[in-house]
Amino acid sequence: MLSRFSSLTVCLDMYGCPNRCRHCWLGHAPNGDPCPDDLVSVAEAFRPYTERLTVYDWYREPDFRDNYKDLWNLCDTLSDTPCKHFELLSVPRAVRDPDYLPWLLERGVRYAQLTLFGGKKMTDRYTGRPHAYDDILHSAELLLENGIAPRFQVFVNRENLRDLGAVETLIRKRDYAARCKTIGADFSVFVHQGSCDGANEALYGIRITDEDLARIPPFLAEHTLAYFGKTSLSDVFGQPESVWYRELSEDTGTQDPVSDTPVFYVNSRFDVYPNISAPEPIWRLGNLRSDGAAAILDAYRSNRTPGQYTLAAVPRNQLVRTCGTPDSHRLFTRGDCIGYYVNRFARTLINA
Repeated sequence: MLSRFSSLTVCLDMYGCPNRCRHCWLGHAPNGDPCPDDLVSVAEAFRPYTERLTVYDWYREPDFRDNYKDLWNLCDTLSDTPCKHFELLSVPRAVRDPDYLPWLLERGVRYAQLTLFGGKKMTDRYTGRPHAYDDILHSAELLLENGIAPRFQVFVNRENLRDLGAVETLIRKRDYAARCKTIGADFSVFVHQGSCDGANEALYGIRITDEDLARIPPFLAEHTLAYFGKTSLSDVFGQPESVWYRELSEDTGTQDPVSDTPVFYVNSRFDVYPNISAPEPIWRLGNLRSDGAAAILDAYRSNRTPGQYTLAAVPRNQLVRTCGTPDSHRLFTRGDCIGYYVNRFARTLINA
């Protein structure tokens, strides 16, 4: 029998997500419809292999379906430690279910993150859902009424840079900072561009550059630095790909991704992926129904998928020579740049 993990977290994408955000590193898998008994069977499949199991019924959007309270209680029952709600919420539910935000407050949620891509037109377009912007603004008002502070994350690329002024205008006009103080909370807004995997990888061509950083409104720049605890936007957004290309060309290192406290994503078809990158075929460990948990965990520990094999066995200088762009000015953090190359290289192994 496989040795037991210290802890293991398993997340079943029971009902999916109402949005199709263009930045989403989790991608755009179809929504499914597993039943609560399926969640129980997933938990029981992994339970023998860990000292401490934690179970969640989502990994894209929490509380998507009407039975969210029952699912929360079920996850709590199936878990060996109390579940955390995190500072995330379902915006469509927040504006349509009067019981939802008081329930979040009871779960200990004091801050909730909302995502903007600029003004109404740009946010609706990038969220992939009509009236998403209106729902986001409405939910911010309802959060404050219920004693929960909204925190805005703003995704940026070269297409929506000019729309960031609309975000600043909104925040100033609605005076979110002062209104958060009235409920004893700090206000936060920050700008970033996310990792280059999942749906966001398709936006590689419009990732921002050093020159673009100066176009981020000073108000948003100041709040971004405060949120991340950094002194310059370069510390947040990273260096040009050309810089990483030169550095990684001299790097013969690899990284073993196997953890003693792993997190696994299970989609509605019961395919299993490690929480390393986007749940796409190069990271698929197997199918829980047809292969079983033991085979899946053995594949994980053995770095058997193309993605894990690439991380663990392919030197970074080989990754960059195969997949890098030496004259690119697009900004990356070091980890995001390596992750982008790993995914591209791993796909060549499937297609070879």
